[in-house]
Amino acid sequence: MVIKKICCIGAGYVGGPTCSIIALKCPDIVVTVVDKSKDRIAQWNSEKLPIYEPGLDDVVKQCRGCNLFFSTDIATAIREADLIFISVNTPTKTFGNGKGRAADLKYVESAARMIAEVATGNKIVVEKSTVPVRAAESILNILRANNRPGVSYQILSNPEFLAEGTAINDLLNSDRVLIGGEDTEEGHAAVEELCWVYEHWIPRERILTTNTWSSELSKLAANAFLAQRISSINSLSAVCESTGADISEVARAVGLDSRIGPGFLQASVGFGGSCFQKDILNLVYICECLNLPEVAAYWQQVITMNEYQKSRFSAKVIESLFNTVTDKQIAMLGFAFKKDTGDTRESAAISVANTLLDEGAQLHIYDPKVEKSQIIEDLTHPSVTEEPERVKSAITIHKDPYTATQGTHAIVLCTEWDEFKTLDYRKIYEGMVKPAYIFDGRKILDHAELIKLGFQVQTIGKRLSRPNLARVWGSSSQIL
Repeated sequence: MVIKKICCIGAGYVGGPTCSIIALKCPDIVVTVVDKSKDRIAQWNSEKLPIYEPGLDDVVKQCRGCNLFFSTDIATAIREADLIFISVNTPTKTFGNGKGRAADLKYVESAARMIAEVATGNKIVVEKSTVPVRAAESILNILRANNRPGVSYQILSNPEFLAEGTAINDLLNSDRVLIGGEDTEEGHAAVEELCWVYEHWIPRERILTTNTWSSELSKLAANAFLAQRISSINSLSAVCESTGADISEVARAVGLDSRIGPGFLQASVGFGGSCFQKDILNLVYICECLNLPEVAAYWQQVITMNEYQKSRFSAKVIESLFNTVTDKQIAMLGFAFKKDTGDTRESAAISVANTLLDEGAQLHIYDPKVEKSQIIEDLTHPSVTEEPERVKSAITIHKDPYTATQGTHAIVLCTEWDEFKTLDYRKIYEGMVKPAYIFDGRKILDHAELIKLGFQVQTIGKRLSRPNLARVWGSSSQIL
């Protein structure tokens, strides 16, 4: 088989960028991204894409209409494709067996049944979504149980290792591409076909081939290890705050050890995103099902520590504001789970905002890329609050950081957007209620300079000295 056409089911954070890069690097392959959502496909075909990712707009504009297409005609794309990516959402189950831990594979199953219903000829089906171990076997069972004469399938696992905010660079300069397939002659041939696609721009030595199960588990393991490092450094940040040590200095000393390295050792208010928590919970559930309770408890602690870090940060805000935030105006800078993305899934900001809202605060929220509708949806979701109308009345979404901070008692920084480092904090201070507080949940600000301006500053993993002089409220004079 020579792959001439690729279909990707799912036009989300993985499918869209991945297939855009494939189209860019493989001009002889026609790539069609399909989705049931008419609105999402319309956005992919518009000037404003449904997701923000640095560099993505340029790639899409270069390829769209040439060999990159976005469509809701799923059946035609499946029939014409030689290779089909399944890149649909695999959220954590919210009810039933495995609630709160197991991956919900209903969208994967739906995609497999759609392929089985309309596919013709020989197809290579590639699971791109993050799935539990042996999910490929479930897909294969569905396809073969509904197999028709003249149709054959090979199932591959090709997990993504993208970081939002750097996804385009991650795709263009992957440190490894992982492909898993069946240990059969046909399976090996299918693996080689997918390798050929990636070899258009990825050196062959960076393409790792394994059996299907190893590939699936490797994705969960990679995210679990990365999240573990964040929870580890965050646990030590609490120790630093209690002892006077500086977590940045500790992280630097630890990261210089060649056996450890510096990556993912930045203490913060906690990790978020679509993968870390979901994948670890999935791993916990798998371990429990395999009767490995000690292993399950080990990985569960990574999640527990992350939740502790978020609640500890929120408690620090409330305690510093004289143990009450009722009716106080609080500015929240950043709502995305990290910079350079508009994704809010599992964002620490949601947890912090929810706690402050429950305590009666009035929130003024600014994020440069997260839409107002998304913020309201996140904070009024049934899993977050039972009082959506109360929450709506207590939040104001701003398009400018200066209006968001005007007249507020405190600033809570939850996302490490670069623009927050260069704001005019003297101007911001003058417009705030005194004493003016800043809670830096990402350790990105110049704390010494903020203290000189008069701010009361709190951050993660470090005690900050207070200024000897405090400004008289509403006056430029100073008193002891």
